This record gives sequence, C-alpha cells and structure tokens, in this order.
Amino acid sequence: MAVYTEVPDDEMAAFVARYGIGDLLSAKGIAEGVENSNYLIHTTEGTFILTLYEKRVNPDDLPFFLGLMQHLATRGVICPQPVKDSRGEMLGRLAGRPAAIVTFLDGLSVRRPTAAHCQELGRGLALLHQAGADFAGERINALSVPGWRPLAEQAGADADKVSPGLAGRISTELLVHEASWPSALPRGVIHADLFPNNVFFIGDRLSGLIDFYFACTDTFAYDLAICLNSWCFEADGSFNLTKGQALLAGYESVRPLGEAEVEALPQLCRGSALRFLLTRLVDWLNVPPGALVKPHDPLEYDRKLAFHQRVADARDYGLKR
Repeated sequence: MAVYTEVPDDEMAAFVARYGIGDLLSAKGIAEGVENSNYLIHTTEGTFILTLYEKRVNPDDLPFFLGLMQHLATRGVICPQPVKDSRGEMLGRLAGRPAAIVTFLDGLSVRRPTAAHCQELGRGLALLHQAGADFAGERINALSVPGWRPLAEQAGADADKVSPGLAGRISTELLVHEASWPSALPRGVIHADLFPNNVFFIGDRLSGLIDFYFACTDTFAYDLAICLNSWCFEADGSFNLTKGQALLAGYESVRPLGEAEVEALPQLCRGSALRFLLTRLVDWLNVPPGALVKPHDPLEYDRKLAFHQRVADARDYGLKR
C-alpha cells in the first residue's frame, strides 16, 4: 500500500478545514503509486485527493508541478486542479510533509489498453503539449541522459545479479546515447511518466491525466517515446503494431511530427527504455526490509530495449509516412 505517512484523524480534519471544501467525512489510503502518500478524502462538498510528498520528491519542484496542473486545467486538459487554502496557497504541510489537495477525476485506468485507448492517449498527449506551450515554468529533466550514468553506477555490478550480463548491456547502451542524443527537437512541458495507471478512461474515452510529479521541460517526441514503451507492448514482450499505429495517429491528429522527430523516434524509444530500466533496477536492488510496495520488474524494460535496438525506422512503430 502506497501510504508511507499515517495522519491522525484530528490533524487531517484540521488541515482539510483550511481549504473551504466542507467538513471531512472520511479519508482512505490509496494503494496505487510508489512515490507519495495519497488519500481519497470525502467532504460535505465532494471528493478530493490529498497527497503528502515523501522524501523522493524535491520540495523546490512542487510549485512547478502544482502550477502546471493549474495551468493545464484552465486550458482544457482534464487533469487534477490544485485547491487553494484560505490564504490562496496551493501547498501546505501535514504530518511533517509538504501536502496538497487536488480535485478528483472520474474514470478508471486500464490494465490492458486497446488500440482505441492508445489513440485517445496519443491525442491527449498532443493536447497536453499544446496547452503547456505558454506555461512560464521550467524544470530540467533530471532523468535524461546526464542522469543515467549515475544510476548505472549506483546499481554497479549488482545489475548482473538481476540478469547475467545486464551491467555490460547497460554500459554499451549508455555510450550510444551519451555520444549522439538527439538535440534541437521541438520541446516544452512534457509529462514524462504517462503510463496507463496515470490515465483515466470512461469506456474508450479519455477522462483524465494524473500524476504530474515527473513533469519537466524536454522534447515532445521523447514523451511520445515513453508512451510507446508503456502502452504498446504486450505481456509476452512483443510490440503491438496496431496499438503503436493508433497512438501515433492520435498524436498526429493534433500535432503532426516534424521530420527530425520522426528520424529521432527509434533512439528516443531506446533512451526512454534505458531510463526506466535504470530507475527500476535501482529500486529493485534497494528495497528496504519490510517494504509494502513491490518494485517494478526492471527486466521488462531490458526486453523492450532489445526490441528498439532492432528497429530500422519509425515505421516499425506504426507511423504511416
């Protein structure tokens, strides 16, 4: 269960009272998520999400995240909107942690996305990129190429305990991207973690995007690559070309890719696979005793990386050009 900080009832009620959203009726910990403590709260005026930001989140980044959600919501992107307290502040403190309350979104995440879900996701991602174009905030992507080698070094030779030869495969891949990572591509605000569990649907219709706590300033096509990795592979490790085609078509129905982005897409997919392989690997090797949160399997992204290494061009992902 992803609740790391338990909050006494009286403290939670007093915190909620500052936000003008009615009296607290109930609060229930949310199992999803691995970064923060999340509670579903019901008040006399509605349903909201209360998040306590744990140690892995830099408090200095929180104004960017909350400001971005507010900005996107006012421009038609369906995402949680931060609630301001009686002083007009979006960020407070609860149980010794930075904390915020955001609006609740209807819908469910899908465990097995269909091509229809992928097309909706692609369209929603492009709309997000457009809506963030005039957002004034900037945040460096700490998990882009310069951040990958420190993660590899943190894992070190222990990577081979997870899979024989994994440390060597990572080292070889790092050299490729450090030497020739695509630059000068269109950029702006990206979500950077738009996995299926961060997207809500009602039927086949996208009803909301959540969890903006990896959002940053980076290339749009890299965000698209992250989605191709997280939405278009099947449980057996095969890439579903129909889903890839749908996702890319949905994206391009709003924001067509430039030729440089199309050319760079295979390497961006490789790079995003390496990024999630590394972060999952470090988490896998550093599970604290008695932890209730099971880390994600890093080898899922080792297999995806192997697929991308065989890709010839963006048509292998379903792009019709």
